[in-house]
Amino acid sequence: MSDIVLETRGAVAIITLNRPAVMNAWTTAMRNEIITALQAYDTDPAIKAVIMTGAGDRAFSAGQDLSEAHDFDGDRAVEWVYEWERYYAVLRTLSKPLVMALNGTAAGSAFQVALLGDIRVGHPGVRMGQPEINSGIPSTTGPWIMNSMLGMSRTIELTLTGRLMDAEECKHIGLIHYLVPADQVMPKALEIAQQLADKPPIAMRLDKQRFAEMSEAGFKSAIEAGTRLQKEAYDSGEPARMMEEFFKKRAKTA
Repeated sequence: MSDIVLETRGAVAIITLNRPAVMNAWTTAMRNEIITALQAYDTDPAIKAVIMTGAGDRAFSAGQDLSEAHDFDGDRAVEWVYEWERYYAVLRTLSKPLVMALNGTAAGSAFQVALLGDIRVGHPGVRMGQPEINSGIPSTTGPWIMNSMLGMSRTIELTLTGRLMDAEECKHIGLIHYLVPADQVMPKALEIAQQLADKPPIAMRLDKQRFAEMSEAGFKSAIEAGTRLQKEAYDSGEPARMMEEFFKKRAKTA
């Protein structure tokens, strides 16, 4: 079974994250599949807008698959940061509108990816946040994007507590644009994606180019910080210890 499912509906392409048994958590290989799909859609003249969503009803994505990251050392963590740079750069420079159809939880890097979309549709059961600290992983790209959208005060609170916000809070602070019943998330996302697909394509591309330019310096700074901080964290062994505790707790409740 593929880690992602691709389909098109008219001028709209849909990428479905397809690892529901692990809440659509992604690995390096899965992210590379998504990158390839996004790049192909961005150069396909028949595609005018893209939707990303998750399989199942539990999660858009739980973010990084911890079973992959568990064995990283500092040097591998640095490589990992550069892999994220590539993924985020593709999302940031996509010339076509990107709608996030949030079918469930978006946590950690998946929260960040959701925020890199242009418009987000969710339902009352959605939760979003930055829980990396609970796994002993420092946050670098997360605070960059949260600070640009929410300001420093809330960025600090969300990063240090690792709590997940409910859908109402996300809607109140502008992270979810449309809150609809769960069975209406994809229909609403398709409606919005088609509206965006009908916009003048050159103006759309130039608007999106400008958004990326406005935040480029912060993005580069976040990646540079990520290489330093993730190396120190993983060389300390703390992420591995915290992930081991997580795996033990999960095994007890399974």
